[in-house]
Amino acid sequence: MLGSLVKQMVEGMENIPEDITRAFQQQKRTMGGRRPQLANLAKMLKAIAFSRPTFMCIDALDECAGVERFRLLDSLKEVLEQAPGIRIFVTGRPHIRTEIESRLAGHVESVCISSTRADITRYLHVRMGHDETPDAMDETLKAEILDKIHETISEM
Repeated sequence: MLGSLVKQMVEGMENIPEDITRAFQQQKRTMGGRRPQLANLAKMLKAIAFSRPTFMCIDALDECAGVERFRLLDSLKEVLEQAPGIRIFVTGRPHIRTEIESRLAGHVESVCISSTRADITRYLHVRMGHDETPDAMDETLKAEILDKIHETISEM
């Protein structure tokens, strides 16, 4: 994930910082062209953040495997501590909130945003209204679908 973030940021730059160019060239020589290691990627993110204001968005962090999520958060904490110009926006389900807050201690502000049943019902009505095969469902089936979703709805 860090590699993808570095790549996206570098692609948008007119002048790539020398630290990043050097790190990629060194990685090519030492690792036979393999991707940079986590520590080097964190250094690259810091170099980018020092060269300009940097904003990153990581969506659905809860879908990242636990061990990898820990490593990512620890790397992000290192970047945040050494590159004050960087801002990171992370989304995820509520069950990882304490994990994020503890791993990024002192560098995080949490905002809980949740949908209501009415939000979900409105969304489903709109989606069902744009169905490519509108005759596939009658009003009874639509009502059953909505009822079932309301029974099994979880936090989003």
